[in-house]
Amino acid sequence: MPQITIEYMIMIPLMIMQIFLFPLTASWIMNSWADSRQTLAIKEITSHISSSLQQVYSALTHSSIASSTVTIESKVPEFIEGTPYIGNATFYSGLSSNSSSSLEIRFMIIGTNIESITRFPVGNDFSWQNSTFTSNSNNMIIANKLTNGSIIVSFGGI
Repeated sequence: MPQITIEYMIMIPLMIMQIFLFPLTASWIMNSWADSRQTLAIKEITSHISSSLQQVYSALTHSSIASSTVTIESKVPEFIEGTPYIGNATFYSGLSSNSSSSLEIRFMIIGTNIESITRFPVGNDFSWQNSTFTSNSNNMIIANKLTNGSIIVSFGGI
């Protein structure tokens, strides 16, 4: 009989610890997995918008295109797992002859610290008009090529 009592004295605290440990571990693993899914989703959206901006800029730099306005409807989801996201861009001008100009695009999920950043080079004819991309509104990429050849790009909405 004393052996059974000793076994219970050893096993009961272990079982009580497992009652708390397993749900906490499962919750931590699921939160980590959800963050990874959201990070991947925002990176895909950032890549898609960046690619669209690069393509419209590349097309407008061609000499055969006169002054015009190009509007591209963004084909990205309105929400990531039920949460909206925002994006903006920052233009870095090449201040010296050694450096080149670039556009940095940053998207983040509202209410989290999950974000994605990408950057691509642009020419001296590029200009960014400060604007914000909001996922749950009608967003577009608007590019204007002026008569002097400069290109002004921004996010816009209806």
